[in-house]
Amino acid sequence: MKFDIDDAIQMANQAVSYSAHRSLTDVEVMVLKGAWQRQEYDQIAAKHQYATSYISQDVAPKLWKILTEALGEKVKKSNFKQVLERYWKQHQVSQASPNPISPAPNPYILNPTQLESFTPDYYVERSPLESTCYQTLLQPGALVRIKAPSLMGKTLLVNRVLAKLATQGYRTASLSFKLADSQSHFTHLDKFLRWFCINLTRELGLANALDDYWDEEDMGSKVSCTTYFEDYLLASTNSPIALCLDDVHLLFPYPEIYEDFFGLLRSWYEKARSRQRWKLLRLIIVHSTDVYIRLNINQSPFNVGLPIELADFTLEQIQEFAQKYGLNPDLSYLQPLINMIGGHPYLVERAFTYLKNDPNMPLDQLLATAPTDAGIYASHLRENWFYLQSHPQLAEAFKTVVTKTTPIQVEPMQAYQLHSIGLIKRSGNKVEPRCDLYRQYFCHH
Repeated sequence: MKFDIDDAIQMANQAVSYSAHRSLTDVEVMVLKGAWQRQEYDQIAAKHQYATSYISQDVAPKLWKILTEALGEKVKKSNFKQVLERYWKQHQVSQASPNPISPAPNPYILNPTQLESFTPDYYVERSPLESTCYQTLLQPGALVRIKAPSLMGKTLLVNRVLAKLATQGYRTASLSFKLADSQSHFTHLDKFLRWFCINLTRELGLANALDDYWDEEDMGSKVSCTTYFEDYLLASTNSPIALCLDDVHLLFPYPEIYEDFFGLLRSWYEKARSRQRWKLLRLIIVHSTDVYIRLNINQSPFNVGLPIELADFTLEQIQEFAQKYGLNPDLSYLQPLINMIGGHPYLVERAFTYLKNDPNMPLDQLLATAPTDAGIYASHLRENWFYLQSHPQLAEAFKTVVTKTTPIQVEPMQAYQLHSIGLIKRSGNKVEPRCDLYRQYFCHH
């Protein structure tokens, strides 16, 4: 019997099911099929009308990572066929075994912001946010700012908007500052701006012509960057460029970089008021935290454009999400889950995925173990616990928050940090745990 793409998808699905308690998403299957046919990520994205960056920087890396963890050996685009075929052959030999694959344990991730975005099996419209972003970005020189704590679905929303803009002939590019090396690219403005331009060039599918425009000594880095953007990237066609800058909060600890860079973005936004070529630029700025940095109000991109702040799912959105997963949407069934996790998008998605994949699991049993190290949120909770352990003052502040029964005040910078990683919610000038799941877990730890 010959190993084919259907066998590969079956084995990948089985491995992910045992390891992560979920099925492959439609877009992950799409990547597997495209990779099987030796397609490049931009070909896969174009065929299915997704942004290239969404496939190459989000879906594909996470797919290879989760398969690596599930199968216990390094999996990547170049070798996934061989790895899955080995496990398929083992499966053929031992079909009688209920667990032909013994997944390797997931390693702990110390920084929860590494899980900034997530890709659920289904998507719930956050009307009217998607249409508002889309309609705004159709306007010349538009700027949209999207803010929300970790794991709220910011990247997923942006990718849907970019995909829709792509169908209107827009060139789209998405660049996450997670991809920068903080020890190298965040140390000097010239290095950072060159990294910025080179990666945008690659995202837009153009040849690197940076050396033809860059003159740090005579023009300076900012003028070189602006010239390259205007005379090369924007001038390459007459189509607008929708540019998403994701995780810009990672620049906040580096004033020697952000003061000039954010001022540069603001100057580009201002140029679009009067210069025809700059009207082609449509900016999306995505960040997890409040802008807790010092910027001249006339040089900040955070006080212009359209601000969008993602909130938790509403009851109606949770019910719609449940229906998409084939679950009972009645509040009488969902209310105990909502009481524990609220409308936290990531936590809701995890629960629904688990209930869908294990229909014999009663909801009350899932909830009984949820705030423990034996529950479905164990990895997520441990990641946050490890992060707090590496920040003792932050841990002490959060300890005070979770042991109080009413909202309290904490030092502003600590509130800012706890909110950015999604552990608290604000109530005026006071804060409280984001949900009862966090209160229960961290009260015991």
